[in-house]
Amino acid sequence: MKKILFYGAAIAMFASSCQQASESETNRPDSLAIKAINDSSLTKYLSAIAADSLEGRKPFTNGETKTINYLKREFEQLGLEPGNGDSFFQEVPMVEIKSIPESKMVIKGKTGSLNLNYLTDFVAGSRRVQNEVSIANSPLVFAGYGIVAPEYGWNDYKNLDVKGKTVVVMINDPGFADSTLFKGKNMTYYGRWTYKFEEASRQGAAGVLIIHDTEPAAYPWSVVRSGWSKSKLTLQSADNGMNRTVVEGWISLEKAKELFKMAGQSEALFEAARRKDFKAVDLNASTSLVVKNNVKKSVTYNVLAKIPGDKKKDEAIIYSAHWDHLGVGEKIQGDSIYNGAVDNATGVASLFELASAFKKSPKKQQRTILFISYTAEEQGLLGSEYYAKHPSFPLDKTVANINMDMMGIAGKTKDIVVYGFGQSELEDYAAASAKKQGRVVVPDPVPSSGLYYRSDHFNLAKVGVPSLFTGSGVDNVKNGREWGLKQVADFTKFRYHSPQDNFDANTWDLSGIVEDVRLVFDMGYRLSNEELYPKWKDGSEFKAIREKK
Repeated sequence: MKKILFYGAAIAMFASSCQQASESETNRPDSLAIKAINDSSLTKYLSAIAADSLEGRKPFTNGETKTINYLKREFEQLGLEPGNGDSFFQEVPMVEIKSIPESKMVIKGKTGSLNLNYLTDFVAGSRRVQNEVSIANSPLVFAGYGIVAPEYGWNDYKNLDVKGKTVVVMINDPGFADSTLFKGKNMTYYGRWTYKFEEASRQGAAGVLIIHDTEPAAYPWSVVRSGWSKSKLTLQSADNGMNRTVVEGWISLEKAKELFKMAGQSEALFEAARRKDFKAVDLNASTSLVVKNNVKKSVTYNVLAKIPGDKKKDEAIIYSAHWDHLGVGEKIQGDSIYNGAVDNATGVASLFELASAFKKSPKKQQRTILFISYTAEEQGLLGSEYYAKHPSFPLDKTVANINMDMMGIAGKTKDIVVYGFGQSELEDYAAASAKKQGRVVVPDPVPSSGLYYRSDHFNLAKVGVPSLFTGSGVDNVKNGREWGLKQVADFTKFRYHSPQDNFDANTWDLSGIVEDVRLVFDMGYRLSNEELYPKWKDGSEFKAIREKK
């Protein structure tokens, strides 16, 4: 689940800096290529990718078949070659599980009981490839953030046996509430919902429930509801998911508070969990739940296309953007197709713009440019996880990954955001390209959302490939920074992961996307003609991984 990265409104850049950038572009060998990136072709691509006919682009559906065939056709028409051997497709074996829990989750305590309604108060499912799973009278334990992080001296599971139990944990990490802990407001991977489920499984818990809280989660309950009301996908595993907890899910903050009260605990328990000396608390309650699963094993597809390098064909620069979204689901405001226009038709359209630009460049790049559109990003970055384990180019020959996810749609800004600021030298390349446009690179304005760990580049970073994730700026040229931040909040509240994320050619201002795509093209163009490999910076958790290769 991601938070929107778009901001800004349409207006020309300040005259002097824009004029200087324009004049310098005219004399550059790649100026024709840069001009190939424009709002006219973006409109064409966005209209196609976000169309109702693609049925929300969910893997394992007719919408997937239509989508990947469209991507292949467009890459071929642009003159690109297959990026996975002799194929444009990479098979990704997955399991689709439609989990249907009981309509009510009953929590029984010594002083009473709580009834939680499905979708309103809780969501739940299972990754186990079984037709039915259940937990019976499973004791509930509040395990704080549910984190084991030796490098930060943090262990919420210390001296805690959770076998057969269901752990209740908070979202995000301790740095959200105390800037002296972890990386302060910059969320770490320990704060992600995916990590919470993984760690509870490692600890041997029977179940895990994350307490939803809008501010530290960075999205409202409606996002959780929309995601969990549909089938979920996971990569196929040899043990059919039996290493995971029996049940995993979320409960609302309101019901968590009621649970604490029933257990004789106050809301001060949340505050206590933010200290290193916190010890898990038995909630003196238990729950039972039956979950029925409809299971389907099949394959979905990453789409790969390339422009071979002139002299260093074995060295690749990756541009990536996931093609999938949420398909057809719960009807909201009369619409049930989750088109994912911002998320992530904008990124896929940008891949085509970049491909066109590189093909039109008068000077052929020396390194191979690989374009990857991943599947199942919305299911937990699964397509990129599979590619990282089965790359079409050796990882030690993969120079860099530039990822595009939810590109800005509301005009030009004076800045461009780099998520996970301080990670790699790719930020320096971005700063140099931004300077040509009269812009500056800035860190994430909402670092607690942990966006660096929430899109496909993260899986490449985990295997050592320097990876950049940029978002459109927040300092809108006409309306300023606060106005831009408000656009973030409005999108997240009203359109993100809902059927209202639609493309409208009459109202969208694409000038901001054009600027951003031109910027990342300039970066890749420079990288494609260099000898050097960008490096991770000191302090990055990925530096040692790269240096081992």
